[in-house]
Amino acid sequence: MGWSIPILRVAGIQLRIHITFLLLIAWIAFAYYTHGGSSAAVGGVLFILLLFACVVLHEFGHALAGKGFGINTPDITLLPIGGVARLERIPDEPVQELVIAVAGPAVTALIALGAFIGGGSWDYPPTTKTSIPDLLFTMNVVLLLFNLLPAFPMDGGRVLRALLATRMSYARATQVAATVGQGFAFVFGFLGLLNPNWFMLIFVALFVYIGASQEAALAQMKDVSRRFPVSTAMVREFRTLAADATLEEAVDALLATSQHDFPVMDATGNVAGLLTRHDLIAALRKNDPSLRVGDVMRRDIPTVTTGTRFEDAFRIMQECDCPAVPVLDRMKRLVGLLTPENVTELMMVQSAMPQRRVL
Repeated sequence: MGWSIPILRVAGIQLRIHITFLLLIAWIAFAYYTHGGSSAAVGGVLFILLLFACVVLHEFGHALAGKGFGINTPDITLLPIGGVARLERIPDEPVQELVIAVAGPAVTALIALGAFIGGGSWDYPPTTKTSIPDLLFTMNVVLLLFNLLPAFPMDGGRVLRALLATRMSYARATQVAATVGQGFAFVFGFLGLLNPNWFMLIFVALFVYIGASQEAALAQMKDVSRRFPVSTAMVREFRTLAADATLEEAVDALLATSQHDFPVMDATGNVAGLLTRHDLIAALRKNDPSLRVGDVMRRDIPTVTTGTRFEDAFRIMQECDCPAVPVLDRMKRLVGLLTPENVTELMMVQSAMPQRRVL
């Protein structure tokens, strides 16, 4: 996620802090300082840090449950509205998603239970005089109840989709859950506008609404992609670059075509990597005339074949976070390029012609 700072790695998962989270801490410190001085500011910051420590444990619950099904989590990012665990792919089975979805709230419930056993009790809203056990119990109960609301893509919404997916198609279940989630988004936004003390609900509403829309589109793409091979929608007309080509040649290709990403070929005619527009611009800033395309390209780019199912190719693109994937024929020759735009265009065509198969 852009504008995020890596801080540490745990169990192979990179923990990141979004820059807006640091702004939240600064704002909390200032707000508490104006009301109670430096001691109040320190207490407010410690409260936020303790709250988000619980959020991190919650997200690790999701990540470890996903790992049990062979789904890795590259990173967890802390945002002002909570944490986001980025799984490599969406679980294939409703039961898997159900387990992963409830794993986070289960961790939160265990923290609340531990705080209760340790003497914690309900104290809402918490103040600077609230004890640590009371604070842990109260805020984890609030987190648990809030996360279990069926506001997709929050945990409760994912539980709802997993249950719906046992009785209907995955795409349809996602659409229903997304509609419910967007309904909650309007409620959150309305409450945030009515009460200035709940202004954070406005940001939650935006996150839920946008997230629900994106997940619904992603599920529709996945549903369409199951029925077609890669050859259906791959780009057949494209430019390649030689590994020893200069950056000036790469710039010429970028400006002369609509491509953003270029397969890079080695001397034997095999795919050696992929040069992205982002990497090319970054290399140009170095102002080093000795650099060649092979020096700045991305290596170890996975490839697919013309017969690969679109669904599998799409999963590969998600797992490697690749902007494009080269497509090879049976002779291992480069014959196409698959990009996220291809998936979108295929979905649009199929929506317009639901009864016809694109050849």
